[in-house]
Amino acid sequence: MSTFSRTDNSILAQWWWTVDKWMLGAIFAIIGIGIILNFSASPAIAERIGASDSYFFIKRQLFFLPIAVATMLFLSFQSPRMIRRIALALFLLMLILSFMTLFIGDETKGAKRWISLFGFSIQPSEFLKPTFAVLSAWVIASGKKAGTKNGMIASLILMMVIALILLKQPDVGMTFTVATIWSVQFFMSGVSWILVAALFFAAVLLGIMFYFTMPHFQNRIDTFLSPETGDSYQINKALEAFRSGGMFGKGPGEGEVKSIIPDAHTDFIMAVAGEEFGFFLCMIIVTLFAFVIFRGFSLAIKENSLFALLAIAGLLVQFGLQAIINISSTLNLMPTKGMTLPFISHGGSSLVSIALGVGMVLALARKHSNSGEIE
Repeated sequence: MSTFSRTDNSILAQWWWTVDKWMLGAIFAIIGIGIILNFSASPAIAERIGASDSYFFIKRQLFFLPIAVATMLFLSFQSPRMIRRIALALFLLMLILSFMTLFIGDETKGAKRWISLFGFSIQPSEFLKPTFAVLSAWVIASGKKAGTKNGMIASLILMMVIALILLKQPDVGMTFTVATIWSVQFFMSGVSWILVAALFFAAVLLGIMFYFTMPHFQNRIDTFLSPETGDSYQINKALEAFRSGGMFGKGPGEGEVKSIIPDAHTDFIMAVAGEEFGFFLCMIIVTLFAFVIFRGFSLAIKENSLFALLAIAGLLVQFGLQAIINISSTLNLMPTKGMTLPFISHGGSSLVSIALGVGMVLALARKHSNSGEIE
C-alpha cells in the first residue's frame, strides 16, 4: 500500500508519484553493492599504505555517501528550469577550478587534476561532465527552437574549451568522455550522415595525433596491444582474481587481489567482486547498470522536450561509458584508464558527481515534468 494518496498535493507526494521508482531502486541497489565491496577491499589498501586506521577509506566513503545521496534526491525534486540553472552555475564554477588546477593543482603521477579546497581535495573535471551534458543540451535545443545552427556551434565551442583544459592536465580519458557526450547529443539533435561521418573521421585523426604526441597515451595503447612491452601487473592480477573467483567466489574477505594491487578499491574494484563474490555478483552489477541506462533511454524517447531528451541522453552516456570503461579495463578488453565504477569505486569527487548526474536524470525523466518548451 502506497504511503501517499494520489490526491495528496504535497511536494513529497508529487515527487513520489512522478519519479521513476524502478530506476531509483536499481541505483540504490548499486550503492548497496558499492558499500559491501568497499568494506571488503578498503581495509587491505589502508594497511598496505601504512594508514593508522584500517577503516580510513571506508569512513571516508561513508562520509561522502550521504552527501551524494542527498544531492541525488534533492536534484530529483527539481523542475527542468531549475536543473538548467544549477547546471550552469556549477559548470562555470568547475570550469574555473579545472583551469586553476593547471597552475595550483596537486600533481599525481605527472597529472594535475586535483585541487585542495577547505581541507578537501576535489577533481573539478568530474563535475564538468554532468553539467556540460545539461548545458550542451540546453544550448542545442535553444538553437533548434530558434531555427539556427548557433546552438550547435556554441555547444561545440564549449566542448573544445573543456577539451583543451583537460588535455593540458592531461586527461585523455575524461576528454574522450566529454567528446562522446557531445557527439551523441549532436547525432540525436538531427544532423546529416555526412556530418556524422566527418565527425568520426576527425575523431580518428585526433586519436592518431594523441598517440604520436602524448607518451602516456601511447604507452597505454602499446601495453594493451603488446602486454610484454609495458607494466601490465595490475591487469594480470585482476584477471587471475576473476579466474580464482569462479562462479560464486571465495567468500567475503577471502580474496587476495585487494592486498596485491594498489587500485583494488578504485579502478579495479570489479576484480575484488569477481574474486570474493564470483561471476554471479559481477553479472548482477552489469545487469543493474544496463537496466539504469536502458530504462533512462526508454523514458527519454517519450519526452516531447528536445532539451530533456538530449540532457538525459548525455547524462546516461556519461554514466554508462564510465561503467563500460572501468569494467572493460579490468577485463583487459581495452587499454587501462583510471576511471571509477559509478557508485561502487572509492572516491568522493566521483561519488558526488555521479549522484549529481543521476539526480538530474531522475528530475528530467519524471512524469509530466516537461512541457516541451525550453523555458
